[in-house]
Amino acid sequence: MVAGIAGINPEVATICSVTFARYAVQVALQHEFDPRDIPGNFTTGYIPLGATSPSEYPLNIYGTEVFEVNQDLQKIAANFARKATLNDSDAAVAYRTLYANDDIYTAGASSTGPSVVECDVATSDVYYSGRLLGEAFDNFTTLITNGTGNYCSTAQEDNATLAALLRAAVEQLVDFSRIIVMRTASDFDRPFLGGSATYNLFESSVQGAFEPAINNLYLAGVKVVEGILDGWNSTFAQGVNATNYIGDIFGTLGGEPDFGLGAEVSGDIFSKRSTIAKRNTKGRRNVPVHVPRA
Repeated sequence: MVAGIAGINPEVATICSVTFARYAVQVALQHEFDPRDIPGNFTTGYIPLGATSPSEYPLNIYGTEVFEVNQDLQKIAANFARKATLNDSDAAVAYRTLYANDDIYTAGASSTGPSVVECDVATSDVYYSGRLLGEAFDNFTTLITNGTGNYCSTAQEDNATLAALLRAAVEQLVDFSRIIVMRTASDFDRPFLGGSATYNLFESSVQGAFEPAINNLYLAGVKVVEGILDGWNSTFAQGVNATNYIGDIFGTLGGEPDFGLGAEVSGDIFSKRSTIAKRNTKGRRNVPVHVPRA
């Protein structure tokens, strides 16, 4: 189980909540321009690597942009966690009401308090705050997962952790299908209507969610552990079969990725299929690699 606290997208969930991810997306692995330098038709200064606009799929791929874990296990873990009585605080209850003035933040303003939500995690070394960056990385999550990902939490470590675990799985030291990614919401990733991005970040302690989020790591996590132990002989010893693809964009562990330019997609999210580029092990020029069609 990979677990830690995270920022939370108020379009999807509220502070003190517990999230379980199917996808971990490295959202800041992109080109970056200062917003004051971008063309008028750009919505963000973040441009996928090898692309020339925010809406184009990246052509230069490192391989750590997206990891997909076992969705069947994700749902089981989330249901175990729903047996927990989650911590909240008076300050968090009061702070949520500030989000009630904007219908798009109905989840963030929840009057019923924290809950367990199945949604995806964005990772970045930059600790960001604000609606514009939140929306930009939400859009990138949608883009990179071919419309399947649902960005809700923001953290720093998950893609690095999953990259290490993937390499261990290649050496048959780890079963990648047994990974659970859990994050608890210690603060909002963007301000309420009329609030500032700087206040949201610098004064995040007033949200009252940090300590409950820490406590909920244990309260929800222990229910997952207890559920696995109780069902070990009947279910978990042999493992939960993943009915979705698991692994990285290159199909390193086998199977055909359901994201990437080679994947079959529905709707008009993408219309072209092509080769993508992978940086070689010496870090020199990028070498074209074809992503198999799902």
